[in-house]
Amino acid sequence: MSAQIQNIVTSGTFSLDGGTWDVDNNVWIIGNQDEVFVIDPAHDPAKIKEAVGNRAVKAVLLTHGHDDHIRYAREFADLVEAPIHLNPADTMLWQDVFPGTTADVEINDGDTFEVAGTTLVALHTPGHSPGSTCFYVESLGTLFSGDTLFNGGPGATGRSYSSFETIIDSIRERLFQLPGDTVVNTGHGDATTIGAEAPNLDEWIKRGS
Repeated sequence: MSAQIQNIVTSGTFSLDGGTWDVDNNVWIIGNQDEVFVIDPAHDPAKIKEAVGNRAVKAVLLTHGHDDHIRYAREFADLVEAPIHLNPADTMLWQDVFPGTTADVEINDGDTFEVAGTTLVALHTPGHSPGSTCFYVESLGTLFSGDTLFNGGPGATGRSYSSFETIIDSIRERLFQLPGDTVVNTGHGDATTIGAEAPNLDEWIKRGS
């Protein structure tokens, strides 16, 4: 049996550049009854651990280093005894939360992760942050987009270490090359598809956000 996908929504805050906002985050669990990956275990380690149950967590995969996605990642990873993976281009964001340390394993573009007979491929999609990374699961027709692509447009780029031009390039060149029926499981909010978002690219460029 191929891997199944489970979604948990957790609530907390996001802080950057001197501001703090209330946010709801999507936490994604992918695997089977024996083993899983957990993507972006935000805000509530105990709730996520309860959802995982007795399954082995092969790894914690982080889409990027903003504090709402990582602040509780170490606590969760310790609960389930799993390594944390992060693109090293976001190390400065990681160190804002965990000074003098790094994540356990570097994620590089093209890295593959296997769980329950299913392969996730890391796609480096900078722009929202330098190390932003999506995970594409071709066999399930699914993309975990983090904060790179949302239902309705690209992730925010008006903050430190972000670039609108870069995120547009990432979306155009990496994500919009995927099949149109690919489901996009986002870091916040409702899911969408590549086909639903792709026709809006020029509009996003014109509005500049």
